[in-house]
Amino acid sequence: MMQEDFEDLLEKLKTERDELKLKMHLASMDAMDEFEKAEKQWTHVKAEAADIADQTKETSVEYIAKTKIVVEELKDTYHRIAKRLSEDSSKA
Repeated sequence: MMQEDFEDLLEKLKTERDELKLKMHLASMDAMDEFEKAEKQWTHVKAEAADIADQTKETSVEYIAKTKIVVEELKDTYHRIAKRLSEDSSKA
């Protein structure tokens, strides 16, 4: 159950990421900088998600919980960027 919840959360995060990538050409320089930093975290999260999904590896509840915290932080970052993009586009 926890793994399914994690996979759902990861899929939602991927969708938000993809939507942001489409809007990046309208972004201010600050938003682009923040997105680049988030991309490094995204790469890290994808690697951890692959470990969690690998049924041959022992994955502790603690490891999944820590990864979910990073995912939530990344989600907050994407929301901040989206808000900034929305503010930028309303000013244009």
